[in-house]
Amino acid sequence: MTDQTRITAFLEMMSAEKGAAINTLDAYARDLSDASDFLSGGLAQAEQADLSRWLQALAAEGLAASSQARKLSTLRQFFRFLFEDGDRRDDPTRRLEGPKTVRPVPDVLSRDEMTRLLEACGSDVRMTCLVELLYGAGLRVSELVSLTLGTLPRRRSGRWETRDIIIRGKGGKDRLCPLGPPALLALSHWLEVRAGSLPEKDPRRDRRDAYVFPSRGKTGHLTRRRLGQLLDGLAARAGLAPAKVHPHALRHAYATHLLQGGADLRSVQSLLGHADIATTQIYTHVLTEELAALLETAHPLAQS
Repeated sequence: MTDQTRITAFLEMMSAEKGAAINTLDAYARDLSDASDFLSGGLAQAEQADLSRWLQALAAEGLAASSQARKLSTLRQFFRFLFEDGDRRDDPTRRLEGPKTVRPVPDVLSRDEMTRLLEACGSDVRMTCLVELLYGAGLRVSELVSLTLGTLPRRRSGRWETRDIIIRGKGGKDRLCPLGPPALLALSHWLEVRAGSLPEKDPRRDRRDAYVFPSRGKTGHLTRRRLGQLLDGLAARAGLAPAKVHPHALRHAYATHLLQGGADLRSVQSLLGHADIATTQIYTHVLTEELAALLETAHPLAQS
């Protein structure tokens, strides 16, 4: 049995049993194919020393520590699959040490900058709705662009009866995400004009009609790349650096501003859909820096 056959079986298992997303499966496939190529097709039979050589080669090429850690995680899962499937009697990744990674503190948009972004949307109801859902609900970009009409709150006679949207997050896990009044208002305005946003004659109309943000592209919905381009233009109109304004930056702002407003960490973890609270704790570093700056300027001893 070749490496590729085993890799394919592993990906099928991760999709069927673990509910891995398409982007995750693509990353697994790339990582394992790269390792197999490095080992000349001998990945499935590799020993610890072989895998260590591959990881050392990645480090020598200057690959980021976070990317090295991700590749090692892929290897661990792959060899665990081989062991459980009876193709291996051992796990060569058990004693492999990964690189030490430092999770960077996100560069968070301020409340004033978020206000400028929303004001820059002007009369563009779709752009306003996109920004409100990224910032007002903390959605991931993949969650936002693939949002379907069936996941929206109940609506009758033009009025919202509920305020929660159903989000299919990482690993296929669903969560309820409450929307505030500004986000619900922006969503209402967009739904009023959504039907006229694309021509009636479209071979993909049946597919795109299910999405909140439809598109004539092959996916049927707005793409991540196009959303990034729209935010670049919005940042320019708001007088902000485009590099600072991206979908995840608005999610960062959502989480940080919640914590600044007094929300507890567990609640923010639930709202963001983080499996591990350690991922959510990165936002406390931003608060710590803010409090330190406040101490330096406001405490009487700091001014002596």
